[in-house]
Amino acid sequence: MSSGAELLRSRGLRVTRPRLAVLDVLAAGGHLEVDEIIRRVRERLDSVSTQAVYDVLGALSRAGLSRRIEPAGSPARYEARTGDNHHHVVCRGCGEIADVDCATGSAPCLDPSSAQGFEIDEAEVTFWGLCPACRARRCADD
Repeated sequence: MSSGAELLRSRGLRVTRPRLAVLDVLAAGGHLEVDEIIRRVRERLDSVSTQAVYDVLGALSRAGLSRRIEPAGSPARYEARTGDNHHHVVCRGCGEIADVDCATGSAPCLDPSSAQGFEIDEAEVTFWGLCPACRARRCADD
């Protein structure tokens, strides 16, 4: 398992305390909003500005060390799972997000009927529905 410092260096990024802290937060899992990432980073560091965390997230995303997703109607979220072109399922009730492995075949998972001359390297699919907890609440209310 690579350390955060090794990961940063492997992508040509300087090793800084904010970058290491953000990598650590993302490595814990989940699909985190920026406010939650900032809160968790501030628990690890004496002080860090909001702008610094945004800058780190941008650098990590460009380097392929984090992935930014934006489900419709939701703020941007970040995750550490990258490079496998997985998809997401979002609960319409509570907003919970879970990973969904590639729907069919290998990346980019979907072959469009016409790529209009584009070379496709990624497909982003968002499935929508109700998570088990929201379904149970709905059934209890009926």
